[in-house]
Order: sequence, then C-alpha cells, then structure tokens
Amino acid sequence: MTPPTILDVEASGFGRGSYPIEIGFVEAGGAAFCSLIQPEPEWQHWDASAEALHGITRDILRQHGKPPRWVAEQINQRLAGQTVYCDAWGHDYPWLCRLFDAVDMNPSFRLADIRSLLSEAEAACWHPALDQVRSEAQLRRHRASSDAMVLQLTLMRVKQAQPMRGAA
Repeated sequence: MTPPTILDVEASGFGRGSYPIEIGFVEAGGAAFCSLIQPEPEWQHWDASAEALHGITRDILRQHGKPPRWVAEQINQRLAGQTVYCDAWGHDYPWLCRLFDAVDMNPSFRLADIRSLLSEAEAACWHPALDQVRSEAQLRRHRASSDAMVLQLTLMRVKQAQPMRGAA
C-alpha cells in the first residue's frame, strides 16, 4: 500500500469559536508541509489548555504565522484532487472550513477519516500501534506535521501487520 497523504490541524481549542492555528501534512512520498496561521481579527477564542498541549501562543502566531489566504492557497496547490486523511475528521473538517471560509475559497481536495481505510481488525490494533510509533519517534512537540507523520507511520504499520486476506 502506498501511504496516503495525512493532514493534521492544531487549533485554538475545541468547540464553538475555535479556529485553526497550524496545518501540517505528509504526502505519500514523505514530503511534509507545515504552517502556522495568523488569526483573523474575529478569531478570538483561545483555550489555555490547548496552548499547553501544542505549545503555540498567540504571540507566536502573530510573529510567525502566515496569512490565512497564503495557507489556503498553499495547501490547495499541494493537495489538489487528492483524498487526504485525518484522524479527527469531526474537528479537522470544521477547522478547515473556517480557514477556507475566512478567505472565500474552497478546498481543492477531499478530507476523509483515516478510519475509513481500516478493517475492523486493523482498527483494533490502531491505538497500541499509535502509542508504539509515538514512543519510537520520541517527538518533543505536539505539532501538526509531526502528528501527521506519526499517523501515516501508524497506518502503514497497522496495514503491514495484518495478514493478507484469503492467504492460506
């Protein structure tokens, strides 16, 4: 199996008013993209517990974030026509919509849940494999592109661990 492109979004928090602050993805060939996003003026929601998790402050976003239009254009250019997978579709999809709505654009790609790629047996192995890959990777940051890489590695590990269907 060729690894699919995996996308991850870090956000200002959860729930109403939250918005994307970083988008990262890893493509099939391993090329990665990651960008912090400057908040739009009306994006005011901020959750200190989310900040503690990903380590991204509002000052970091103001200093190092890219304009939302630039981020949307970059991901559209790189992901055009693809089905891209994420592990938290119920959160990531609304955050992507918030980004694209803010700049009056539409995504050029389709976002799907990574679970749609898993059989029941593979899904049962997902969390132990994810924990193992995270431990092996020894990542110090909970950030979008590194999270996407871990998800892609986990998917490939789970897929390789399952016996071929119909094999004797």
